[in-house]
Amino acid sequence: MCGRFARFSSVQKFAEAKEPKIGYSTINARAETIAEKPTFRDAFRLRRCLVAADGYYEWRKREGTKQPYFISVKHGEPFAFAGVWEHWAQEGQSIDSCAIIVTEANELTKPIHDRMPVILAPEAYDLWMDPDLTDAERFKAFLKPYPSERMLAYPVSTAVNNPKNDQPDLIARAEQA
Repeated sequence: MCGRFARFSSVQKFAEAKEPKIGYSTINARAETIAEKPTFRDAFRLRRCLVAADGYYEWRKREGTKQPYFISVKHGEPFAFAGVWEHWAQEGQSIDSCAIIVTEANELTKPIHDRMPVILAPEAYDLWMDPDLTDAERFKAFLKPYPSERMLAYPVSTAVNNPKNDQPDLIARAEQA
């Protein structure tokens, strides 16, 4: 699946529904159980992918409100989340979909949320994507929190809460509510 787009929300190949939106789907795969749980076990061994990003949002619950934060790597360059993908097909319809692997939060992100996406170091990309490597144990070492000292996190406007908003200033630093 090199260089292709996939639907974010893994539609499981064993979904029985005629419509994939009705079938079982999920956006996150837990690092602690991905190698054992039937939902992602085969994809983790056979269908790993990189999910390109330049940051992500997470919401911190505080005094009855949720403050959005933009979280990224300090160098500001695009990076990749560890992911897995599936191919769903039924009655002439097919969908390639993916899920991001999440792990426990690092020290920077822990005050915001208890989980974070697995961010892979660039030197791990080739190994992660090698289709000839299928030993799940080998890949568990990648499923750890990215180092806090290499990341940044800051509050952003609640405008990110509305999916109709799609402009560059959504990642601008905002005053905390």
